[in-house]
Amino acid sequence: MHEIEQYARQRNLAIASTTSLRVYVSEWENGRRRVSEDYAAILRKLLGHTDEELFRTDDTTDARSDGYTRLIEHLDASHSVGRSMVDALTGQTELLRTLDRQCGAARLVDQMQSHLSTLQECLSFTVLPASRRPLARALAEAASLAAWQALDVGAADRAWRHYELAKSAAREAEDPLYLAHAMGEQAYVLADAGRPELGARLVTEAQRAVGSSASPRLAAWLAAAEAELWALSGQSDECRRSLERADRKLSATAGVRDPDLPGIFLDETHLRRWRGHSLALLGDQRALEELSAALASLDETFVRAAAGLRCDLAQAHLARGEPDAAHQHLREARSLTNLTGSVRYRQRAERLRKVTAAATTRP
Repeated sequence: MHEIEQYARQRNLAIASTTSLRVYVSEWENGRRRVSEDYAAILRKLLGHTDEELFRTDDTTDARSDGYTRLIEHLDASHSVGRSMVDALTGQTELLRTLDRQCGAARLVDQMQSHLSTLQECLSFTVLPASRRPLARALAEAASLAAWQALDVGAADRAWRHYELAKSAAREAEDPLYLAHAMGEQAYVLADAGRPELGARLVTEAQRAVGSSASPRLAAWLAAAEAELWALSGQSDECRRSLERADRKLSATAGVRDPDLPGIFLDETHLRRWRGHSLALLGDQRALEELSAALASLDETFVRAAAGLRCDLAQAHLARGEPDAAHQHLREARSLTNLTGSVRYRQRAERLRKVTAAATTRP
């Protein structure tokens, strides 16, 4: 009480009288009164503790209640995190990825945040590097997924921070593949912010950073991402060169997923979708053929991808002066975005709808 009153006098702060303050302190200690923000600010400065440390509700009262007991508990719990636990956490990431692909990111915010918190908590209290690296790799994968989901719902700041977390975790895991993947996806935050050329340069840096250690599928994925970002920048020649490189790299792969990077889905159908999207952005007439072929062979579980593909088809038809066909694809795109809650594709569909409406009414 004396310290609170002295602190308040020195800073000319209004506080309760000594009599009332005595009651307040008693009730704070016994949990009968919530500490207001004004008094919490004073206590933080006087005692040097955070709100979590000041107001935690555990009943630890022994001589080590200054935090070491809880620290040892966390360390002991994390020490038991073995390969099976890492596999279980990675499996949870895979489940969330599947749900995201089919149902959209909007419904998974709480689950994804809880999953990230669990991984970060485990990593924070795991001591030895040999045990930390697998957890860091699992965190890099989960954080990249969380970032992509945040971008899909329009939460750009959250997406950027999650990608920074993913890159930091990948560096601790000493895994250049996960680092390059996170950098490649982070470039789309820049693109959505109106800086696609800067995004393309970031992907170029990702390719340089991973170098020859990139698997053929990751190399193809990075090249295709670079192509799209060059297309968004209006740089046709760079886009086409990147697409040619993606074709060459993908020809050396089989299947749709990379065992070293389960977050990447890329086969000829997905590359055709990507290629058609880039060509549509450039107004290239060949886009329609690529996109139509991709739509015919796309796995039906890629619901959000189908929404983007429908937007691309609408754009390709608009480039050919076919607003009625564009309108049909946009109607399908809006239906799919309503199903997944994708803010990015909803906004894109709305922009294309306005262009389509103007083209339809033009004499």
